[in-house]
Order: sequence, then structure tokens, then C-alpha cells
Amino acid sequence: MTKKIRKAVIAVAGMGTRFFPITKTFPKEMLPIIDKPILSYIIEEAVDSGIEEIMLIISEEKTMIKDYYDRNLKIEQLLLEKNKLEEIEILKNIVKNVKISYVIQDKPLGTAYAINLTRDFVDNEPFAVIFGDDIVKGDIPVLKQMIDMYEKYDANIFAAKQVDMSIVNRYGILKYKDAQTKQVECIVEKPKQEDAPSNYATIGRYVVKPEVFNEIKDLEPVKGEYILTNAFEKMMKYQAFYACEFKGQHFDTGSKLDYIKATIAYAIDDPLYSEEISSFIKEEI
Repeated sequence: MTKKIRKAVIAVAGMGTRFFPITKTFPKEMLPIIDKPILSYIIEEAVDSGIEEIMLIISEEKTMIKDYYDRNLKIEQLLLEKNKLEEIEILKNIVKNVKISYVIQDKPLGTAYAINLTRDFVDNEPFAVIFGDDIVKGDIPVLKQMIDMYEKYDANIFAAKQVDMSIVNRYGILKYKDAQTKQVECIVEKPKQEDAPSNYATIGRYVVKPEVFNEIKDLEPVKGEYILTNAFEKMMKYQAFYACEFKGQHFDTGSKLDYIKATIAYAIDDPLYSEEISSFIKEEI
């Protein structure tokens, strides 16, 4: 019987160098899209996909994230005294229907090193892995699409999309064993264009079985980092992997351009701002 996906780990310990100087003191995952941080969109996606427990992998410099998701009773009391009940509800609803815990990533030693910190939290269950740069806007949460595929095949799942061949060196690139079912034969991490097996790229979403931890502990570092996709390659020798070519609009919010695009896309969909934003864009163009 296929085990239910109840847990997700979200890696948000990166330095955010693409957004310097603001990320010198401010976590990039907390940058706002309208009135919510990037991370909130990711957590909401997980909750809407049926996730019950989340562990956030943070660095010592990112305790602001923990402060945001913890209740602040002092602020709530001040709002209560001013009879600002609507604002109190907004604060209480920052986290709903999910338990959030934290682990500190003490060293920047790569994606596999970060995920290995969650071994006790995962506790031998299949789980979701999400990286904090990627948000996907769509009618059906991308993680829900992946979990549905996991339940169909009882297999590990990559979120995947087609990218231009000129940028395959930014992604893990997939080679399919079966183009119809999207079963994966191998994954090549950030290949040169001439070495890429396809233009199907993984984004920051995986549904994986707990055997990944067995492979992580035996990894050799590559340029001082332990790479998660190298653990996946070892698992492919005895477990199946499939690609979920998800429906939805993907934004790499670690990129300044995609961050701006995401803000505009969500603003256009917001009835409070859609008309004025649309008019503004037409005027500027």
C-alpha cells in the first residue's frame, strides 16, 4: 500500500546572493509578493496539497523566518485594544492547518547536506522536498499534481518543465526512459548545452522515498558540496523516478526578473489591484 505524503521539508538557508544588497540582512524568501512573503505562497501550496507537517531548513542568520511564523501575542493584544479584529485574524491565519518546525543548517555544504538534516523529522516516510526560490501559480497546486502521480506509480517524482536549450546549464536535466509515462532514465546536473539529454528541467520540487537518506550518507562532495541529484542517480538503480510535467506558471523568485514577473502576475489576479495594474502596464508599454 502506498504511504501517504504527510511531510515536507523546505530549504531556505541560502544566502540569496542574486538579491544583494537587500539579502545581506533580509532573507530573500521573505521578500513580499504584494502583502505576503514568497515563502508563504510555497507553504500554502504544501498545505493545499495535503501536507500536515513542514520542517524549514534555515540558517542562523534567518531567524526572521521563525519570528514571522510564530505568534506575536504582544502585537495581537495591541490590536485587540484598538478593536482591529480583522487585522488579528490576518495574523492568526499566517499559519493554518499545518505544524511548522525548524532545523539550522550550520554549513553551506550543498543540497544533500541540507536535506540530510531532516532525517529524524522524516522518520522513514516518503516526503516532499521544496526549495525556497520556486513558486508555481496555477489552479491545481504543483505539489498536489506530483502527489497524485506518486500515488499512481508508487515512485519518486520530479517536477519538470521544458526550458530553452540555451539555459539547460542552470538546471538538472532529465532523460526519459519512457516518453509516454514520463519515467526517468537519468538526471544530469547543469549540463553544457551539447551534453544535455533533453530540455526537460527539474524545478525545486521533489516527492521522494526515505531511501534517499541512505544514498546521501555515502555521497562524495563535488567542489565541496553534497549534491542531492547525485543521491537520486544512485536511487535510480533500484527505484523508479517519474517526471510530473506540471500545469502552472513557474517563477524562479531568486531571479530579479522572475520576482518582478511574479509580483505582476499575482497583482493582476487580485481584484483590488488588477484594473489599475493592467492600466499601468498598458501606459508604460
